[in-house]
Amino acid sequence: MKRLIIYLAFLTLIQPLKAQDFSAYQKSTFVLNGDTLPVRILYPKDFDSTKIYPLMLFLHGRGESGNDNQKQLVHGAKMFLEESFRNKYPAIVVFPQCGEDSYWSNVEIEDINTKRFFTFKKGGEPTKAMNLLLAFTKDFFKKDFVDKSKIYVGGLSMGGMGTYEILRREPKTFAAAFVICGGDNIKNCRKYKDVPLWIFHGGLDDIVSPQFAYGVFKELRALGNTPKFTIYLKDNHNSWDDAFAEPELLPWVFSQQKE
Repeated sequence: MKRLIIYLAFLTLIQPLKAQDFSAYQKSTFVLNGDTLPVRILYPKDFDSTKIYPLMLFLHGRGESGNDNQKQLVHGAKMFLEESFRNKYPAIVVFPQCGEDSYWSNVEIEDINTKRFFTFKKGGEPTKAMNLLLAFTKDFFKKDFVDKSKIYVGGLSMGGMGTYEILRREPKTFAAAFVICGGDNIKNCRKYKDVPLWIFHGGLDDIVSPQFAYGVFKELRALGNTPKFTIYLKDNHNSWDDAFAEPELLPWVFSQQKE
Protein backbone atom coordinates (compact mmCIF):
# COMPACT_ATOMS: atom_id res chain seq x y z
CA MET A 1 0.00 0.00 0.00
CA LYS A 2 2.83 2.37 0.88
CA ARG A 3 4.47 1.76 -2.51
CA LEU A 4 1.15 2.41 -4.25
CA ILE A 5 0.74 5.74 -2.44
CA ILE A 6 4.28 6.77 -3.42
CA TYR A 7 3.62 5.76 -7.04
CA LEU A 8 0.37 7.73 -7.18
CA ALA A 9 2.13 10.74 -5.67
CA PHE A 10 4.83 10.43 -8.32
CA LEU A 11 2.19 10.37 -11.04
CA THR A 12 0.66 13.60 -9.75
CA LEU A 13 4.09 15.19 -9.95
CA ILE A 14 4.85 14.13 -13.51
CA GLN A 15 1.40 14.91 -14.93
CA PRO A 16 1.96 18.71 -14.89
CA LEU A 17 5.34 18.18 -16.52
CA LYS A 18 3.73 16.26 -19.36
CA ALA A 19 1.11 19.01 -19.72
CA GLN A 20 3.85 21.59 -20.06
CA ASP A 21 5.34 20.20 -23.26
CA PHE A 22 5.76 23.29 -25.43
CA SER A 23 7.95 21.71 -28.08
CA ALA A 24 5.29 22.49 -30.70
CA TYR A 25 6.30 26.12 -30.30
CA GLN A 26 9.26 26.41 -32.65
CA LYS A 27 12.27 28.34 -31.38
CA SER A 28 13.42 31.37 -33.33
CA THR A 29 15.39 34.57 -32.78
CA PHE A 30 15.29 38.01 -34.31
CA VAL A 31 18.47 40.11 -34.31
CA LEU A 32 18.64 43.87 -34.81
CA ASN A 33 21.80 45.94 -34.39
CA GLY A 34 23.35 43.29 -32.15
CA ASP A 35 20.27 42.92 -29.93
CA THR A 36 18.34 39.66 -29.89
CA LEU A 37 14.65 38.97 -29.43
CA PRO A 38 13.93 35.31 -28.54
CA VAL A 39 10.69 34.11 -30.10
CA ARG A 40 8.56 30.95 -29.93
CA ILE A 41 6.11 30.31 -32.78
CA LEU A 42 3.24 27.84 -32.92
CA TYR A 43 2.16 27.07 -36.46
CA PRO A 44 -1.23 25.47 -37.28
CA LYS A 45 -1.53 21.77 -37.77
CA ASP A 46 -0.70 20.81 -41.35
CA PHE A 47 0.70 24.28 -41.93
CA ASP A 48 0.73 25.23 -45.61
CA SER A 49 2.76 28.32 -46.52
CA THR A 50 0.61 28.84 -49.61
CA LYS A 51 -2.44 29.50 -47.42
CA ILE A 52 -3.13 32.43 -45.10
CA TYR A 53 -3.73 32.23 -41.35
CA PRO A 54 -4.78 34.52 -38.50
CA LEU A 55 -1.95 35.51 -36.17
CA MET A 56 -1.97 36.00 -32.41
CA LEU A 57 0.89 37.93 -30.78
CA PHE A 58 1.12 37.35 -27.02
CA LEU A 59 3.21 39.47 -24.63
CA HIS A 60 4.28 37.96 -21.31
CA GLY A 61 4.67 39.56 -17.89
CA ARG A 62 7.78 40.72 -16.05
CA GLY A 63 8.33 37.41 -14.28
CA GLU A 64 8.89 35.67 -17.60
CA SER A 65 11.56 38.05 -18.89
CA GLY A 66 14.96 36.68 -19.89
CA ASN A 67 16.78 35.16 -22.83
CA ASP A 68 16.11 31.44 -22.35
CA ASN A 69 13.34 31.45 -24.99
CA GLN A 70 11.24 29.33 -22.64
CA LYS A 71 9.81 31.29 -19.70
CA GLN A 72 7.56 33.43 -21.90
CA LEU A 73 5.41 30.30 -22.41
CA VAL A 74 4.54 29.90 -18.72
CA HIS A 75 1.22 31.74 -18.93
CA GLY A 76 -1.11 31.46 -21.90
CA ALA A 77 0.82 29.14 -24.19
CA LYS A 78 -1.07 26.05 -23.01
CA MET A 79 -4.37 27.67 -24.01
CA PHE A 80 -3.33 27.78 -27.65
CA LEU A 81 -2.17 24.15 -27.60
CA GLU A 82 -5.62 22.83 -26.72
CA GLU A 83 -6.93 20.50 -29.41
CA SER A 84 -10.25 22.32 -29.41
CA PHE A 85 -8.52 25.61 -30.19
CA ARG A 86 -6.16 24.24 -32.83
CA ASN A 87 -8.95 22.44 -34.63
CA LYS A 88 -11.37 25.35 -34.58
CA TYR A 89 -8.91 28.22 -35.09
CA PRO A 90 -5.92 27.25 -37.27
CA ALA A 91 -3.69 30.19 -36.39
CA ILE A 92 -0.10 31.25 -35.95
CA VAL A 93 0.69 32.08 -32.31
CA VAL A 94 3.80 34.12 -31.49
CA PHE A 95 5.39 34.48 -28.04
CA PRO A 96 8.38 36.88 -28.02
CA GLN A 97 10.51 37.27 -24.89
CA CYS A 98 11.50 40.61 -23.35
CA GLY A 99 15.01 40.84 -21.92
CA GLU A 100 15.53 41.46 -18.22
CA ASP A 101 17.30 44.72 -19.04
CA SER A 102 14.26 46.24 -20.75
CA TYR A 103 10.47 46.52 -20.59
CA TRP A 104 7.71 46.24 -23.16
CA SER A 105 6.24 49.66 -22.44
CA ASN A 106 7.28 53.22 -21.76
CA VAL A 107 6.65 53.30 -18.02
CA GLU A 108 8.58 54.52 -15.00
CA ILE A 109 8.53 52.09 -12.07
CA GLU A 110 9.43 52.86 -8.48
CA ASP A 111 9.24 50.61 -5.44
CA ILE A 112 8.53 52.39 -2.16
CA ASN A 113 7.96 50.53 1.10
CA THR A 114 7.20 47.24 -0.71
CA LYS A 115 4.65 48.96 -2.95
CA ARG A 116 5.19 49.37 -6.69
CA PHE A 117 4.19 52.57 -8.45
CA PHE A 118 3.80 53.04 -12.22
CA THR A 119 3.95 56.26 -14.21
CA PHE A 120 2.93 55.62 -17.80
CA LYS A 121 4.38 57.99 -20.37
CA LYS A 122 2.60 59.67 -23.21
CA GLY A 123 4.50 59.12 -26.45
CA GLY A 124 8.28 58.88 -26.29
CA GLU A 125 10.75 56.59 -27.99
CA PRO A 126 10.15 52.84 -27.68
CA THR A 127 12.18 50.80 -25.23
CA LYS A 128 14.85 48.45 -26.56
CA ALA A 129 12.47 45.50 -26.19
CA MET A 130 9.62 47.30 -27.94
CA ASN A 131 11.92 48.49 -30.68
CA LEU A 132 12.97 44.88 -31.30
CA LEU A 133 9.36 43.75 -31.22
CA LEU A 134 8.26 46.43 -33.70
CA ALA A 135 11.03 45.48 -36.10
CA PHE A 136 10.28 41.77 -35.75
CA THR A 137 6.54 42.19 -36.32
CA LYS A 138 7.08 44.52 -39.26
CA ASP A 139 9.13 41.76 -40.88
CA PHE A 140 7.08 38.73 -39.84
CA PHE A 141 3.64 40.20 -40.50
CA LYS A 142 4.62 40.79 -44.14
CA LYS A 143 4.93 37.07 -44.79
CA ASP A 144 2.53 35.76 -47.41
CA PHE A 145 0.95 33.22 -45.07
CA VAL A 146 -0.18 35.87 -42.55
CA ASP A 147 -3.76 37.08 -42.95
CA LYS A 148 -3.30 40.86 -42.68
CA SER A 149 -6.96 41.33 -41.77
CA LYS A 150 -6.73 39.00 -38.76
CA ILE A 151 -3.72 39.99 -36.67
CA TYR A 152 -4.37 40.11 -32.92
CA VAL A 153 -2.38 41.01 -29.80
CA GLY A 154 -2.83 40.31 -26.11
CA GLY A 155 -0.80 40.27 -22.96
CA LEU A 156 -0.75 40.20 -19.18
CA SER A 157 0.75 42.57 -16.60
CA MET A 158 3.89 44.01 -18.24
CA GLY A 159 2.62 42.37 -21.43
CA GLY A 160 -0.72 44.10 -20.97
CA MET A 161 1.12 47.40 -20.76
CA GLY A 162 3.07 46.35 -23.85
CA THR A 163 -0.18 45.55 -25.63
CA TYR A 164 -1.38 49.12 -25.16
CA GLU A 165 2.06 50.30 -26.25
CA ILE A 166 2.16 48.39 -29.52
CA LEU A 167 -1.48 49.31 -30.20
CA ARG A 168 -0.72 53.01 -30.03
CA ARG A 169 2.37 52.62 -32.17
CA GLU A 170 0.73 50.36 -34.76
CA PRO A 171 -3.04 50.91 -34.40
CA LYS A 172 -3.83 50.00 -38.00
CA THR A 173 -2.16 46.60 -37.73
CA PHE A 174 -4.41 44.83 -35.23
CA ALA A 175 -7.96 43.60 -35.71
CA ALA A 176 -8.51 43.16 -31.95
CA ALA A 177 -6.65 43.02 -28.65
CA PHE A 178 -7.05 41.93 -25.04
CA VAL A 179 -5.26 43.27 -21.97
CA ILE A 180 -5.00 41.51 -18.61
CA CYS A 181 -3.95 43.50 -15.51
CA GLY A 182 -2.16 46.14 -17.57
CA GLY A 183 -2.20 49.92 -17.72
CA ASP A 184 -1.46 52.96 -19.85
CA ASN A 185 -1.46 56.74 -19.84
CA ILE A 186 -5.02 57.61 -20.83
CA LYS A 187 -3.69 60.31 -23.16
CA ASN A 188 -2.49 57.47 -25.41
CA CYS A 189 -5.98 56.01 -25.78
CA ARG A 190 -6.87 58.18 -28.74
CA LYS A 191 -4.24 56.32 -30.77
CA TYR A 192 -6.04 52.97 -30.47
CA LYS A 193 -9.63 54.09 -29.93
CA ASP A 194 -10.81 52.24 -33.04
CA VAL A 195 -9.36 48.83 -32.10
CA PRO A 196 -11.83 46.31 -30.57
CA LEU A 197 -10.52 45.67 -27.06
CA TRP A 198 -11.31 43.47 -24.07
CA ILE A 199 -9.87 44.61 -20.73
CA PHE A 200 -9.51 42.27 -17.72
CA HIS A 201 -8.35 43.07 -14.18
CA GLY A 202 -8.49 41.72 -10.64
CA GLY A 203 -10.42 43.85 -8.18
CA LEU A 204 -7.91 43.11 -5.41
CA ASP A 205 -4.78 43.55 -7.56
CA ASP A 206 -2.10 45.01 -5.30
CA ILE A 207 0.61 45.04 -7.99
CA VAL A 208 -1.07 46.92 -10.84
CA SER A 209 -4.07 48.85 -9.59
CA PRO A 210 -7.43 48.12 -11.27
CA GLN A 211 -7.77 51.89 -11.48
CA PHE A 212 -5.45 51.73 -14.52
CA ALA A 213 -7.86 49.38 -16.28
CA TYR A 214 -10.84 51.55 -15.44
CA GLY A 215 -9.00 54.68 -16.55
CA VAL A 216 -8.40 53.25 -20.03
CA PHE A 217 -11.95 51.92 -20.22
CA LYS A 218 -13.43 55.28 -19.19
CA GLU A 219 -11.29 57.24 -21.63
CA LEU A 220 -12.04 54.94 -24.56
CA ARG A 221 -15.74 55.14 -23.74
CA ALA A 222 -15.50 58.93 -23.82
CA LEU A 223 -13.82 58.64 -27.23
CA GLY A 224 -16.75 56.64 -28.57
CA ASN A 225 -15.33 53.11 -28.38
CA THR A 226 -16.63 51.17 -25.40
CA PRO A 227 -14.36 48.15 -24.92
CA LYS A 228 -15.40 44.93 -23.21
CA PHE A 229 -14.52 45.31 -19.54
CA THR A 230 -14.29 42.47 -16.99
CA ILE A 231 -13.32 42.90 -13.34
CA TYR A 232 -12.86 39.80 -11.19
CA LEU A 233 -13.72 41.26 -7.80
CA LYS A 234 -11.92 38.61 -5.73
CA ASP A 235 -8.82 38.25 -7.92
CA ASN A 236 -5.43 39.65 -7.08
CA HIS A 237 -2.75 40.13 -9.75
CA ASN A 238 -3.13 36.69 -11.34
CA SER A 239 -6.46 37.55 -12.97
CA TRP A 240 -5.09 35.91 -16.12
CA ASP A 241 -6.21 32.53 -14.76
CA ASP A 242 -9.84 33.61 -14.92
CA ALA A 243 -9.35 35.55 -18.15
CA PHE A 244 -7.90 32.50 -19.91
CA ALA A 245 -10.86 30.47 -18.66
CA GLU A 246 -13.38 32.83 -20.24
CA PRO A 247 -15.23 30.69 -22.79
CA GLU A 248 -15.87 33.70 -25.02
CA LEU A 249 -12.35 35.16 -25.04
CA LEU A 250 -10.86 33.35 -28.03
CA PRO A 251 -14.13 33.17 -30.01
CA TRP A 252 -14.49 36.93 -29.55
CA VAL A 253 -10.89 37.65 -30.57
CA PHE A 254 -10.92 35.46 -33.66
CA SER A 255 -14.31 36.78 -34.78
CA GLN A 256 -12.79 40.23 -35.31
CA GLN A 257 -11.56 41.20 -38.74
CA LYS A 258 -10.24 44.40 -40.28
CA GLU A 259 -12.04 45.63 -43.37
